[in-house]
Amino acid sequence: MALETIKEGVTHELVKFVVDTQYADLPKEPIEIAKRCIVDGTAVAIAGSTEPAAVILRKFAKEIGGAENARTLGKDSIVVPVHLAAQINGMSGHALDWDDTALSEEKDRSVLIHPTVQPLSACFALGEQLDVSTDDFLTAFILGFEVQVKIAEAIDAEHFTGGRGFHTSGTIGIFGATVASSKLLGLDYEQTSNALAIASTMSAGVGANHGTMSKPLNMARAAENGVTAAKFASLGMDGPTNALEAGRGFFEAFGGGYDPAKIIGRLRNPFAIIYPGTSIKPYPSGVVGHPGMDTMKKLVAKHDIKPEEVQSIKVLTGSNVIKPGPLRILHAHNALEAKFCVAFQMASIVLRRKAGLSEFADDFVQSPECQNMQKKVDVAIDPEIDALGKGRIVSKIYLTTKDGETYFEESDRYYRGGPKNPLSWEELSEKFNDASQHVLTAANAEAFLAMAKDFENLPNLKDIVDTVTA
Repeated sequence: MALETIKEGVTHELVKFVVDTQYADLPKEPIEIAKRCIVDGTAVAIAGSTEPAAVILRKFAKEIGGAENARTLGKDSIVVPVHLAAQINGMSGHALDWDDTALSEEKDRSVLIHPTVQPLSACFALGEQLDVSTDDFLTAFILGFEVQVKIAEAIDAEHFTGGRGFHTSGTIGIFGATVASSKLLGLDYEQTSNALAIASTMSAGVGANHGTMSKPLNMARAAENGVTAAKFASLGMDGPTNALEAGRGFFEAFGGGYDPAKIIGRLRNPFAIIYPGTSIKPYPSGVVGHPGMDTMKKLVAKHDIKPEEVQSIKVLTGSNVIKPGPLRILHAHNALEAKFCVAFQMASIVLRRKAGLSEFADDFVQSPECQNMQKKVDVAIDPEIDALGKGRIVSKIYLTTKDGETYFEESDRYYRGGPKNPLSWEELSEKFNDASQHVLTAANAEAFLAMAKDFENLPNLKDIVDTVTA
C-alpha cells in the first residue's frame, strides 16, 4: 500500500524543485560553470581509468556480464549495465583525488563534498542508454550538483570528519546521482520522492579509508546506487515521503540533525554551482593541501631554493587540513598515502617544483630523495589559524636552509582553482590534456574540448562520448 504523501518540509522542497526545473529555467552562469565541471570530471575519470582500483571494477564487471547499456570512460572502455557504468566511472573519477571540491565558508565545516563525479557518472551512463539531449544532460547534472551540496550544507557538522566521520562524497553524493538519474528518467513527483527515500537507505561511506582504494569506492557506490535508486523508483518501489527529515531519517541517523533554512527557500538562490561554488584542482590530491603547495612553490621560486640547501621545513595550518582533517598521513610511503600527506606535498615541490601525476606515483614517493625530504618537514596546528574556523584554509611555511637562513611565506586568501580564483579555460584544457595524454589520441582530446565548450548545442551525446572512450 502506498504511503501517505507529505507535501511539506525539506524532502518535498527538494523533490518539487527537481521535478519543476527545466533547462529553460537555468541561468547562463550555472550552465557555463557546469561545462567546466564536465571537462574536469571527464579529465580525471580518463586519468583514473588507468588506476588499479578502476581496473578491478572493470574486471568484476566482465566477470558478471549483463546488459550492454553504456560505455565506461577512458582506458580499456567496456560496455556494461547502466549502474555498473556509473560505478566504474565514479571510481575512475575519484581514484586520483583530482576531482573538484565544494568548500564551505562556514566556521563549523570545511570540505562539503566532491560535487561533480557522482551526478556526472550517472549522466554519462543513463544519458547514453536513453540517448538524451545535451540540454537534458546539463539540467540533470546541475540539479544533482545543487541538491547534494545543499544537503551537505544543511546536515549537522557532526556528520563530517571529527564528528561521526562519514565521507560525504559517498553518503551525500548518492543524492546527486539519484537526482540526476531521476531527472533523466523523467520521474514524476511521487517517483522522485521515492528515489530519494531509497537513496537515503542506500547511503554509505566512511572517512577512515582515506589513502586506500576504498575511498574512491565511496564515490563509485554513490554513483551506482544513485542510478539504482532512481531505476527502482521508476519500477514502483516506494519509501517514506519525508525520508530526509523524518525521525530515524537520513539527517537524524547520519548527522544528528540539520538546519532546514539551509534548504528551504535557498534552492537555486543562488545555485550551489555558483556559491559556494567548486574548486577545480590543479594538483591530484586533497584540495585543502593545495594552498600550501602553491605557497611552497612561490617560496622556493622567489628565493631559488635548491633541494640540497634545505635543513628543515615548518608548516603551520588548521585542523581542517591536518588530522583530524583529511591530510592525516604523517609520512607517505606510496602514492595513495601521498595524496593525504603534507610532508610529501612539501617534499615534492622542493624537489621538483611541481606535484603532478608523475610525482603522485609510487616510484617518486618511495625514492630515497623524497623519503629523506619528507623527514625534514614538521607540520603542526596553529591555534590562530584554527580560530579562523573550518571555512578558511591557511598555511604558513617556514623554510630554513643549512646556512641558517629562514624564509617565510603565507598562502593567498583565494587559492588557485577556487571559485574566486578559477582556472582559466586554457588552464583547464591543459589539465585535460595532461590527464588524458596516456589514454586518448591528441585528436580525440582536441575534439572533446571543442565539443565541451559548445556542449549545450551538440546534436547528440554520442559524439562527445565517442571521443573519451578508448
